[in-house]
Amino acid sequence: MKESNRHATAHRARLLATLRVQYPDVLAERGFRLLHPTSGEPYTDHRRHLVATCRSVANFAVGAIVGGPDWCLDVAKHGLAFLEKEHRDNGGGYHLLVDADGTPLDRTRSAYGHAFVLLAYARATEAGIDGAEDGLAAIHELIEERFHDDTGLLRSDCNPDWTEQEAYRGQNANMHACEAYLAAYEATDENEYLNRARHIARTITVDLAAETDGLLWEHYTDDWTHDFEYNGDEPHHQFRPPGYQPGHHVEWAKFLALLDRYDGMTEADTNGDENAPEGGWYSRALELFEVAVNNGWTGDGFVYTHKADGTPIVTDQYGWVLAEALGASAAIAERAAAHDNDKEANRLDEWNSRVLACTDSYRGPASLWYEKRLPADDGNDLVAPGPPGVEPDYHPVSAFYECWRSTQERADR
Repeated sequence: MKESNRHATAHRARLLATLRVQYPDVLAERGFRLLHPTSGEPYTDHRRHLVATCRSVANFAVGAIVGGPDWCLDVAKHGLAFLEKEHRDNGGGYHLLVDADGTPLDRTRSAYGHAFVLLAYARATEAGIDGAEDGLAAIHELIEERFHDDTGLLRSDCNPDWTEQEAYRGQNANMHACEAYLAAYEATDENEYLNRARHIARTITVDLAAETDGLLWEHYTDDWTHDFEYNGDEPHHQFRPPGYQPGHHVEWAKFLALLDRYDGMTEADTNGDENAPEGGWYSRALELFEVAVNNGWTGDGFVYTHKADGTPIVTDQYGWVLAEALGASAAIAERAAAHDNDKEANRLDEWNSRVLACTDSYRGPASLWYEKRLPADDGNDLVAPGPPGVEPDYHPVSAFYECWRSTQERADR
Protein backbone atom coordinates (compact mmCIF):
# COMPACT_ATOMS: atom_id res chain seq x y z
CA MET A 1 0.00 0.00 0.00
CA LYS A 2 1.29 3.48 -0.91
CA GLU A 3 2.23 5.72 2.01
CA SER A 4 -0.45 8.25 1.04
CA ASN A 5 -3.10 5.53 1.01
CA ARG A 6 -2.07 4.44 4.48
CA HIS A 7 -2.48 8.01 5.71
CA ALA A 8 -5.92 8.25 4.07
CA THR A 9 -7.00 5.00 5.72
CA ALA A 10 -5.83 6.28 9.11
CA HIS A 11 -7.79 9.52 8.75
CA ARG A 12 -10.94 7.63 7.78
CA ALA A 13 -10.48 5.40 10.82
CA ARG A 14 -10.20 8.45 13.09
CA LEU A 15 -13.38 9.89 11.60
CA LEU A 16 -15.37 6.70 12.11
CA ALA A 17 -13.93 6.17 15.59
CA THR A 18 -15.15 9.65 16.54
CA LEU A 19 -18.65 8.75 15.39
CA ARG A 20 -18.54 5.31 17.00
CA VAL A 21 -17.82 6.87 20.38
CA GLN A 22 -21.11 8.74 20.10
CA TYR A 23 -23.27 5.99 18.65
CA PRO A 24 -25.77 4.99 19.98
CA ASP A 25 -25.68 7.12 23.16
CA VAL A 26 -26.00 10.38 21.23
CA LEU A 27 -29.42 9.26 19.99
CA ALA A 28 -32.50 10.37 21.86
CA GLU A 29 -36.03 9.33 21.06
CA ARG A 30 -36.33 12.73 19.43
CA GLY A 31 -33.18 14.42 18.15
CA PHE A 32 -29.73 14.16 19.70
CA ARG A 33 -28.16 14.45 23.13
CA LEU A 34 -24.80 15.98 24.00
CA LEU A 35 -22.35 13.59 25.66
CA HIS A 36 -19.87 14.54 28.38
CA PRO A 37 -16.20 14.07 27.42
CA THR A 38 -15.25 12.76 30.86
CA SER A 39 -18.00 10.22 31.56
CA GLY A 40 -19.48 9.69 28.11
CA GLU A 41 -22.91 10.03 29.72
CA PRO A 42 -25.62 12.16 28.11
CA TYR A 43 -26.23 15.60 29.56
CA THR A 44 -29.63 15.75 31.23
CA ASP A 45 -30.51 18.99 29.45
CA HIS A 46 -33.70 18.61 27.41
CA ARG A 47 -33.01 21.40 24.92
CA ARG A 48 -32.10 20.82 21.29
CA HIS A 49 -30.01 23.47 19.55
CA LEU A 50 -30.45 23.96 15.81
CA VAL A 51 -26.70 24.10 15.20
CA ALA A 52 -26.09 20.89 17.16
CA THR A 53 -28.86 19.07 15.30
CA CYS A 54 -27.48 20.13 11.93
CA ARG A 55 -23.88 19.36 12.86
CA SER A 56 -24.87 15.88 14.03
CA VAL A 57 -26.70 15.22 10.76
CA ALA A 58 -23.65 16.43 8.82
CA ASN A 59 -21.29 14.32 10.93
CA PHE A 60 -23.08 11.04 10.40
CA ALA A 61 -23.79 11.80 6.74
CA VAL A 62 -20.03 12.22 6.29
CA GLY A 63 -19.62 8.82 7.94
CA ALA A 64 -21.89 7.40 5.25
CA ILE A 65 -20.01 9.29 2.52
CA VAL A 66 -16.73 7.63 3.49
CA GLY A 67 -18.40 4.21 3.44
CA GLY A 68 -18.92 3.79 7.17
CA PRO A 69 -21.30 1.33 8.86
CA ASP A 70 -25.02 1.39 8.03
CA TRP A 71 -25.82 3.12 11.30
CA CYS A 72 -24.13 6.29 10.00
CA LEU A 73 -26.88 6.68 7.42
CA ASP A 74 -29.57 5.66 9.93
CA VAL A 75 -28.46 8.33 12.40
CA ALA A 76 -28.30 11.01 9.71
CA LYS A 77 -31.86 10.15 8.64
CA HIS A 78 -33.01 10.26 12.28
CA GLY A 79 -31.55 13.74 12.70
CA LEU A 80 -32.88 15.02 9.42
CA ALA A 81 -36.41 13.97 10.42
CA PHE A 82 -36.09 15.85 13.73
CA LEU A 83 -34.72 18.90 11.94
CA GLU A 84 -37.64 18.98 9.53
CA LYS A 85 -40.45 18.10 11.95
CA GLU A 86 -39.41 19.90 15.13
CA HIS A 87 -37.01 22.72 14.32
CA ARG A 88 -38.77 23.85 11.16
CA ASP A 89 -41.60 26.32 11.52
CA ASN A 90 -44.53 25.85 9.15
CA GLY A 91 -44.42 29.58 8.45
CA GLY A 92 -40.85 29.33 7.20
CA GLY A 93 -37.46 29.19 8.85
CA TYR A 94 -36.03 27.08 11.65
CA HIS A 95 -36.30 27.64 15.39
CA LEU A 96 -32.93 28.11 17.09
CA LEU A 97 -33.85 26.16 20.23
CA VAL A 98 -36.59 23.61 20.84
CA ASP A 99 -37.55 21.21 23.60
CA ALA A 100 -37.11 17.48 23.05
CA ASP A 101 -40.77 17.30 22.01
CA GLY A 102 -40.31 20.09 19.48
CA THR A 103 -41.82 22.91 21.54
CA PRO A 104 -40.06 26.12 20.44
CA LEU A 105 -37.97 27.73 23.19
CA ASP A 106 -36.21 30.33 21.05
CA ARG A 107 -37.80 31.30 17.73
CA THR A 108 -34.81 33.34 16.55
CA ARG A 109 -34.12 32.94 12.84
CA SER A 110 -30.37 32.61 13.21
CA ALA A 111 -28.25 33.34 10.12
CA TYR A 112 -25.52 31.10 11.57
CA GLY A 113 -28.05 28.37 12.31
CA HIS A 114 -29.58 28.47 8.84
CA ALA A 115 -26.13 28.16 7.29
CA PHE A 116 -25.85 24.85 9.14
CA VAL A 117 -29.27 23.76 7.92
CA LEU A 118 -27.86 24.20 4.41
CA LEU A 119 -24.79 22.16 5.38
CA ALA A 120 -26.90 19.36 6.88
CA TYR A 121 -28.99 19.01 3.73
CA ALA A 122 -25.90 19.20 1.51
CA ARG A 123 -24.14 16.39 3.34
CA ALA A 124 -27.35 14.35 3.47
CA THR A 125 -27.75 14.83 -0.28
CA GLU A 126 -24.23 13.56 -0.95
CA ALA A 127 -24.92 10.61 1.35
CA GLY A 128 -27.90 9.70 -0.84
CA ILE A 129 -30.71 10.23 1.67
CA ASP A 130 -34.11 10.29 -0.05
CA GLY A 131 -35.63 13.76 -0.20
CA ALA A 132 -32.48 15.52 0.97
CA GLU A 133 -31.83 17.23 -2.35
CA ASP A 134 -35.34 18.73 -2.27
CA GLY A 135 -34.62 19.97 1.23
CA LEU A 136 -31.33 21.43 0.01
CA ALA A 137 -33.08 23.35 -2.75
CA ALA A 138 -35.71 24.61 -0.28
CA ILE A 139 -33.24 25.91 2.31
CA HIS A 140 -31.17 27.50 -0.46
CA GLU A 141 -34.28 29.35 -1.67
CA LEU A 142 -35.15 30.40 1.89
CA ILE A 143 -31.67 31.82 2.49
CA GLU A 144 -31.78 33.61 -0.85
CA GLU A 145 -35.11 35.18 0.02
CA ARG A 146 -34.71 35.91 3.71
CA PHE A 147 -31.02 36.28 4.56
CA HIS A 148 -29.14 37.68 1.57
CA ASP A 149 -28.70 41.43 1.71
CA ASP A 150 -27.95 43.67 -1.26
CA THR A 151 -24.26 42.69 -1.14
CA GLY A 152 -25.02 39.01 -1.68
CA LEU A 153 -23.90 38.15 1.86
CA LEU A 154 -25.99 36.97 4.80
CA ARG A 155 -27.54 39.55 7.08
CA SER A 156 -27.92 39.04 10.80
CA ASP A 157 -30.30 37.15 13.09
CA CYS A 158 -34.00 37.83 12.66
CA ASN A 159 -37.18 37.61 14.67
CA PRO A 160 -39.89 35.12 13.61
CA ASP A 161 -41.41 37.83 11.39
CA TRP A 162 -37.99 38.23 9.66
CA THR A 163 -37.26 41.69 11.05
CA GLU A 164 -33.61 41.99 12.04
CA GLN A 165 -32.79 41.85 15.72
CA GLU A 166 -29.87 44.31 15.42
CA ALA A 167 -27.98 46.34 12.86
CA TYR A 168 -25.13 43.84 12.63
CA ARG A 169 -23.27 41.79 10.08
CA GLY A 170 -20.87 38.99 10.97
CA GLN A 171 -18.21 37.13 9.05
CA ASN A 172 -18.78 33.92 11.03
CA ALA A 173 -22.27 33.17 9.68
CA ASN A 174 -21.03 33.97 6.20
CA MET A 175 -17.99 31.74 6.57
CA HIS A 176 -20.22 28.79 7.43
CA ALA A 177 -22.55 29.69 4.57
CA CYS A 178 -19.51 29.46 2.30
CA GLU A 179 -18.76 26.03 3.79
CA ALA A 180 -22.34 24.92 3.19
CA TYR A 181 -22.39 26.18 -0.40
CA LEU A 182 -19.16 24.27 -1.06
CA ALA A 183 -20.75 21.12 0.36
CA ALA A 184 -23.86 21.73 -1.77
CA TYR A 185 -21.67 22.01 -4.85
CA GLU A 186 -19.87 18.78 -3.92
CA ALA A 187 -23.23 17.04 -3.58
CA THR A 188 -24.87 18.34 -6.77
CA ASP A 189 -22.20 19.75 -9.15
CA GLU A 190 -24.43 22.82 -9.52
CA ASN A 191 -22.32 25.90 -10.22
CA GLU A 192 -24.85 28.20 -8.56
CA TYR A 193 -23.69 26.92 -5.18
CA LEU A 194 -20.02 27.25 -6.10
CA ASN A 195 -20.55 30.81 -7.27
CA ARG A 196 -22.21 31.70 -3.97
CA ALA A 197 -19.21 30.29 -2.09
CA ARG A 198 -16.80 32.21 -4.32
CA HIS A 199 -18.61 35.50 -3.82
CA ILE A 200 -18.70 35.22 -0.04
CA ALA A 201 -15.05 34.14 0.08
CA ARG A 202 -13.92 36.99 -2.13
CA THR A 203 -15.84 39.61 -0.16
CA ILE A 204 -14.77 38.47 3.31
CA THR A 205 -11.19 37.30 2.77
CA VAL A 206 -10.07 39.74 0.07
CA ASP A 207 -12.20 42.87 -0.26
CA LEU A 208 -13.01 43.52 3.41
CA ALA A 209 -9.65 42.18 4.58
CA ALA A 210 -7.89 44.80 2.44
CA GLU A 211 -8.91 47.33 5.09
CA THR A 212 -7.22 45.34 7.90
CA ASP A 213 -3.87 44.45 6.30
CA GLY A 214 -5.15 41.05 5.25
CA LEU A 215 -6.49 40.02 8.66
CA LEU A 216 -10.10 38.89 8.99
CA TRP A 217 -12.24 41.04 11.27
CA GLU A 218 -15.35 39.46 12.77
CA HIS A 219 -17.91 42.24 13.25
CA TYR A 220 -19.50 44.80 10.96
CA THR A 221 -22.34 47.31 10.86
CA ASP A 222 -25.30 46.59 8.61
CA ASP A 223 -23.58 48.35 5.68
CA TRP A 224 -20.47 46.16 6.10
CA THR A 225 -18.35 48.81 7.78
CA HIS A 226 -15.82 47.34 10.22
CA ASP A 227 -17.10 47.69 13.78
CA PHE A 228 -13.91 47.61 15.83
CA GLU A 229 -15.71 48.49 19.06
CA TYR A 230 -18.24 45.64 18.94
CA ASN A 231 -18.26 43.70 22.25
CA GLY A 232 -15.01 45.40 23.16
CA ASP A 233 -15.89 45.06 26.85
CA GLU A 234 -16.69 41.34 26.54
CA PRO A 235 -13.42 39.63 25.53
CA HIS A 236 -14.75 36.21 26.61
CA HIS A 237 -18.05 36.45 24.72
CA GLN A 238 -18.88 32.89 23.68
CA PHE A 239 -19.84 33.56 20.07
CA ARG A 240 -18.88 37.15 19.21
CA PRO A 241 -15.66 38.09 20.99
CA PRO A 242 -13.68 41.15 19.93
CA GLY A 243 -10.31 40.73 18.22
CA TYR A 244 -8.95 38.52 15.48
CA GLN A 245 -9.42 34.74 15.69
CA PRO A 246 -6.66 32.40 14.44
CA GLY A 247 -9.29 29.66 14.31
CA HIS A 248 -11.30 31.46 11.67
CA HIS A 249 -8.16 32.24 9.69
CA VAL A 250 -7.29 28.54 9.38
CA GLU A 251 -10.93 27.65 8.76
CA TRP A 252 -11.10 30.13 5.89
CA ALA A 253 -7.74 28.84 4.63
CA LYS A 254 -9.33 25.40 4.27
CA PHE A 255 -12.28 26.72 2.31
CA LEU A 256 -10.06 28.76 -0.02
CA ALA A 257 -8.00 25.64 -0.70
CA LEU A 258 -11.21 23.90 -1.73
CA LEU A 259 -12.11 26.79 -4.02
CA ASP A 260 -8.69 26.46 -5.62
CA ARG A 261 -9.36 22.76 -6.13
CA TYR A 262 -12.78 23.25 -7.66
CA ASP A 263 -11.81 26.22 -9.81
CA GLY A 264 -9.26 23.92 -11.38
CA MET A 265 -12.02 21.45 -12.25
CA THR A 266 -14.61 23.85 -13.71
CA GLU A 267 -14.89 25.92 -16.87
CA ALA A 268 -13.57 29.48 -16.89
CA ASP A 269 -17.02 30.93 -17.59
CA THR A 270 -18.43 29.94 -14.17
CA ASN A 271 -17.24 33.14 -12.43
CA GLY A 272 -14.09 31.57 -11.02
CA ASP A 273 -11.77 34.13 -12.59
CA GLU A 274 -14.07 36.99 -11.61
CA ASN A 275 -13.95 36.21 -7.90
CA ALA A 276 -10.50 34.71 -7.42
CA PRO A 277 -8.03 37.05 -5.68
CA GLU A 278 -4.83 38.20 -7.32
CA GLY A 279 -2.42 35.30 -7.00
CA GLY A 280 -5.29 32.81 -6.73
CA TRP A 281 -7.16 31.08 -3.94
CA TYR A 282 -4.19 28.87 -3.06
CA SER A 283 -1.89 31.80 -2.33
CA ARG A 284 -4.51 33.52 -0.17
CA ALA A 285 -5.20 30.25 1.68
CA LEU A 286 -1.51 29.93 2.45
CA GLU A 287 -1.36 33.53 3.66
CA LEU A 288 -4.24 33.00 6.07
CA PHE A 289 -2.71 29.79 7.43
CA GLU A 290 0.60 31.58 8.02
CA VAL A 291 -1.11 34.51 9.76
CA ALA A 292 -2.87 32.09 12.13
CA VAL A 293 0.34 30.25 12.93
CA ASN A 294 2.39 33.41 13.41
CA ASN A 295 -0.16 35.16 15.62
CA GLY A 296 -1.80 32.26 17.40
CA TRP A 297 0.30 29.09 17.68
CA THR A 298 1.49 28.33 21.23
CA GLY A 299 3.24 25.02 20.67
CA ASP A 300 0.26 22.87 21.65
CA GLY A 301 -2.70 24.89 20.37
CA PHE A 302 -3.81 28.39 19.39
CA VAL A 303 -4.81 31.42 21.42
CA TYR A 304 -8.45 32.28 20.94
CA THR A 305 -8.18 35.97 20.03
CA HIS A 306 -5.49 38.61 19.50
CA LYS A 307 -5.02 42.25 18.56
CA ALA A 308 -3.93 43.47 15.14
CA ASP A 309 -0.27 43.36 16.21
CA GLY A 310 -0.59 39.75 17.39
CA THR A 311 -0.82 40.55 21.10
CA PRO A 312 -3.10 37.92 22.70
CA ILE A 313 -6.45 39.01 24.11
CA VAL A 314 -7.89 35.67 25.26
CA THR A 315 -5.36 32.85 25.64
CA ASP A 316 -7.88 30.04 26.15
CA GLN A 317 -7.11 27.30 23.62
CA TYR A 318 -10.18 25.86 21.94
CA GLY A 319 -10.18 22.32 20.57
CA TRP A 320 -12.11 23.35 17.47
CA VAL A 321 -9.27 25.63 16.39
CA LEU A 322 -6.80 22.76 16.52
CA ALA A 323 -9.18 20.63 14.46
CA GLU A 324 -9.55 23.33 11.81
CA ALA A 325 -5.77 23.73 11.57
CA LEU A 326 -5.56 19.99 10.98
CA GLY A 327 -8.03 20.08 8.10
CA ALA A 328 -6.56 23.28 6.65
CA SER A 329 -2.99 21.99 6.60
CA ALA A 330 -4.12 18.86 4.74
CA ALA A 331 -6.18 20.78 2.19
CA ILE A 332 -3.48 23.37 1.48
CA ALA A 333 -0.79 20.69 1.29
CA GLU A 334 -2.85 18.98 -1.41
CA ARG A 335 -3.06 22.23 -3.35
CA ALA A 336 0.67 22.86 -2.93
CA ALA A 337 1.32 19.45 -4.46
CA ALA A 338 -1.16 20.22 -7.25
CA HIS A 339 0.79 23.41 -7.98
CA ASP A 340 4.04 21.38 -8.08
CA ASN A 341 5.37 22.99 -4.92
CA ASP A 342 6.62 19.87 -3.17
CA LYS A 343 8.68 21.81 -0.64
CA GLU A 344 5.60 23.68 0.56
CA ALA A 345 3.52 20.49 0.54
CA ASN A 346 6.09 18.77 2.73
CA ARG A 347 6.18 21.71 5.16
CA LEU A 348 2.40 21.64 5.47
CA ASP A 349 2.50 17.88 5.97
CA GLU A 350 4.81 18.55 8.90
CA TRP A 351 2.29 21.03 10.29
CA ASN A 352 -0.44 18.44 9.87
CA SER A 353 1.56 15.90 11.86
CA ARG A 354 2.42 18.48 14.52
CA VAL A 355 -1.21 19.48 14.99
CA LEU A 356 -2.43 15.87 14.92
CA ALA A 357 -0.01 15.02 17.74
CA CYS A 358 -1.69 17.67 19.92
CA THR A 359 -5.23 16.40 19.47
CA ASP A 360 -4.96 13.66 22.11
CA SER A 361 -4.66 16.31 24.81
CA TYR A 362 -8.16 17.59 23.97
CA ARG A 363 -9.91 14.22 24.18
CA GLY A 364 -11.45 13.22 27.46
CA PRO A 365 -11.55 9.74 29.03
CA ALA A 366 -14.68 9.03 26.98
CA SER A 367 -12.72 10.01 23.80
CA LEU A 368 -14.99 13.01 23.17
CA TRP A 369 -13.35 16.39 22.78
CA TYR A 370 -13.33 19.02 25.50
CA GLU A 371 -14.34 22.51 24.45
CA LYS A 372 -11.14 24.24 25.49
CA ARG A 373 -8.03 24.30 27.66
CA LEU A 374 -7.57 27.23 30.02
CA PRO A 375 -4.21 29.06 30.12
CA ALA A 376 -1.54 28.03 32.61
CA ASP A 377 -2.29 30.89 35.00
CA ASP A 378 -5.85 29.57 35.25
CA GLY A 379 -4.71 26.02 36.01
CA ASN A 380 -4.47 24.72 32.43
CA ASP A 381 -7.75 22.92 33.10
CA LEU A 382 -9.85 21.30 30.39
CA VAL A 383 -13.41 22.61 30.11
CA ALA A 384 -16.34 20.55 28.83
CA PRO A 385 -18.97 22.17 26.61
CA GLY A 386 -22.01 23.45 28.45
CA PRO A 387 -25.59 22.57 27.46
CA PRO A 388 -27.30 23.03 25.14
CA GLY A 389 -24.10 22.19 23.33
CA VAL A 390 -23.47 23.08 19.71
CA GLU A 391 -20.27 21.03 19.29
CA PRO A 392 -20.96 17.28 18.88
CA ASP A 393 -17.35 16.78 17.64
CA TYR A 394 -18.29 18.40 14.34
CA HIS A 395 -14.90 20.10 13.99
CA PRO A 396 -12.86 16.90 14.52
CA VAL A 397 -15.11 14.96 12.12
CA SER A 398 -14.76 17.71 9.52
CA ALA A 399 -10.99 17.77 10.01
CA PHE A 400 -10.55 14.02 9.61
CA TYR A 401 -12.84 14.09 6.58
CA GLU A 402 -10.76 16.79 4.91
CA CYS A 403 -7.53 14.96 5.77
CA TRP A 404 -8.96 11.78 4.26
CA ARG A 405 -10.13 13.27 0.99
CA SER A 406 -7.16 15.61 0.53
CA THR A 407 -4.76 12.73 1.05
CA GLN A 408 -6.76 10.63 -1.38
CA GLU A 409 -6.73 13.46 -3.91
CA ARG A 410 -2.93 13.52 -3.81
CA ALA A 411 -2.70 9.76 -4.04
CA ASP A 412 -4.94 9.66 -7.11
CA ARG A 413 -3.09 12.37 -9.00
